[in-house]
Amino acid sequence: QVQLVESGGGLVQPGGSLNLSCAASGSIFGIITMGWYRQAPGAQRELVATITNGGRTNYADSVKGRFTISRDNAKNTVYLQMNSLEPGDTAVYYCNYNRPSTDWGPRVNAWGKGTLVTVSS
Repeated sequence: QVQLVESGGGLVQPGGSLNLSCAASGSIFGIITMGWYRQAPGAQRELVATITNGGRTNYADSVKGRFTISRDNAKNTVYLQMNSLEPGDTAVYYCNYNRPSTDWGPRVNAWGKGTLVTVSS
């Protein structure tokens, strides 16, 4: 079983910055994509950014140029540096771990419990 624990959420003013962390533990192996998704009140969960073991990234258009995703494979940790935050960024941010099926194990898609980010004056 893979477990994900997010941290770093909180209250920040518009234009400010915040850094989120997600530490993965458990049965971790193979080619893994980790990322961040978010869900605002009354909205559906949406992609924020993802990153592969090799460092290839993918961002939602709404956060490109403002957010940066990175990972430390040795620590099994993924980060989300958020700059120039806007009120529209207010949401619960969820860490995601995705591993396709391989010769050594089944597909895994795990989620953290989420961390709240509030952007307000």
